[in-house]
Amino acid sequence: MANLQQLMQMGQQLQAKMSQLQEELAAREVSASAGGGMVTVTVDGKGTVRAVRIDPTVVDPADVEMLEDLVLAAVAEAQKKAQAQYEEEVRKAAGGLPIQLPGLL
Repeated sequence: MANLQQLMQMGQQLQAKMSQLQEELAAREVSASAGGGMVTVTVDGKGTVRAVRIDPTVVDPADVEMLEDLVLAAVAEAQKKAQAQYEEEVRKAAGGLPIQLPGLL
């Protein structure tokens, strides 16, 4: 019976840590760039795009496809970084407990 109570208590502690982690991730910013810094995307810790910065020199009406590719690459990299940080923070919060990491995005 004591083991069950301890397990329940550990579950409640993990749930509290995860809730706090979700709040911290929402406030965190992760940036990535593409094209040597011509396009920079900032996402929050959950991977939601918050800002896109495009160097005016890359805006060429005759080559919109390149700009689209750069934006896509920067978004993907920023979200990948946010996912990696999320997974690392969840592992820390879990304290070594074997848990499944739900998808971030």
